Amino acid sequence: MAEPLGQREIDALSADADRFIAELDEETYLHYGGLKETYEIGPIYERHERLTQLDTALALGASLDDDRRVRELWKFACEGYLGNFVSEEAEKVAELEATLTATVDGEQVPYRMLKPRLMNEEGRAARERLEHARNELTEENLNALYLRAAAVVQRETSRLGATSYADLYRRFGLPLDDLAVQCSRFLDSTCALWEEVGDRFFRARVGLGADEVERWDVARAWRGVEWDAAFPAEGMVPALEATLAELGIDLRRQQNVELDLEDRPSKDSRAFCAPIEIPGRVVLVIKPQGGPDDWRALFHEAGHTEHFAHTSDSLSMEEKRLGDNAVTEGWAMLLEHVTFDPVWLERRLDFPHPYEFAAEGATQLLWVVRRYCAKLLYELEFHSSDDHAALQPRYVELLREATGVEPAAADYLADIDDGFYSSQYLRAWAFEAQLRAHLRERFGNAWFTRREAGSLLRELWAEGQKQTADELLREVTGETLELESVADRIRESLAAV
Repeated sequence: MAEPLGQREIDALSADADRFIAELDEETYLHYGGLKETYEIGPIYERHERLTQLDTALALGASLDDDRRVRELWKFACEGYLGNFVSEEAEKVAELEATLTATVDGEQVPYRMLKPRLMNEEGRAARERLEHARNELTEENLNALYLRAAAVVQRETSRLGATSYADLYRRFGLPLDDLAVQCSRFLDSTCALWEEVGDRFFRARVGLGADEVERWDVARAWRGVEWDAAFPAEGMVPALEATLAELGIDLRRQQNVELDLEDRPSKDSRAFCAPIEIPGRVVLVIKPQGGPDDWRALFHEAGHTEHFAHTSDSLSMEEKRLGDNAVTEGWAMLLEHVTFDPVWLERRLDFPHPYEFAAEGATQLLWVVRRYCAKLLYELEFHSSDDHAALQPRYVELLREATGVEPAAADYLADIDDGFYSSQYLRAWAFEAQLRAHLRERFGNAWFTRREAGSLLRELWAEGQKQTADELLREVTGETLELESVADRIRESLAAV
């Protein structure tokens, strides 16, 4: 049995973890920002090998008391131990994604550009060919790596004292079982609603009824090309700056925020945030392409950016870098969802049909939340199985039932989030819906134009991830986190049309 660690040893591990995460985040920025082709995380694990050793994880587990900091460090060490075993596979997957190409209609298309091309391709037959090309590359080049990694994680989880990966995360405090119950209820309560509004959405966006839509049509529907004129690429950053300015935040003068706007060939097409130092150096990476989906992604990542940039430097490493990620995802969603708020649309973009667009945004939100409900239920089954390859039909079944569209069977491994991150998104959607309702009640429907609202947000952002989303929501509103609150918000938006 492992011996508990002394405070000095815990402090040393915490400091080492701080550097480890910073180096990983910088490597992520360099690779996905298109500044280097390779994704070299193996050497980072080697430099901080003590953090990822089994003895360290077990010793931290033996040191648990009422100190949340130690619990978060223990969780981090367990994840690091598992991550070290599959770092080679993670590197290879990233490098393949950056270098693989598919020949589609005589043209070489990079793997990472297949999804963006799907969104922008008008021809349905061409979209189908792009989709099949992506699936073939995934199945032939990536899935063996994913399967190998899943088997390794399952084997090593038992050495951490857990009966399964899901059991390990229950020990970390994730409310997986309660959330799974809420997911099933959400799927039941919104089933008829999705059948009605989903059909209307797809007919409006791609001219197909819900019973005709295939997965290669979904990305195109999400693209919303008919709204492009209102969401130009050159207007993305100015709109973000103006929105933040009304909350009292000058984006360009935030010395701890870097805006990476350069267009590089291998740069990820979707915006992302790299919190390399919290709060000292937070990078917002953007490759502006325009369209409503691209705007949503930018505002989402800007929410992460402002959260991390405003986090108090006096907090512990665990309170800044670890903790409940439903908190930072909730802040990201709060800004993202502004982009389909009818009041914001009228004010910021002089939008022609704001309530109609807001209803479409609510419909997309309904799709995504239903999809993630099914994902969490699938992941719980996946991580309780001894035969991962046999779960492919179950993935297809659950996702098809939730969305009405059959997913790509090839994605049954790539669509799994490490660390049950799908549960963090689900809780974040509830956190955002309930917090947004509070902001509207306190500051009005145009809360995002009020400096008082900005002051409250900065005050809450300063808390980093010291509290869980449940605790923070209870402190601000007195409510408990409920997934059904997302359904209430969606119904309200749909009723306003």
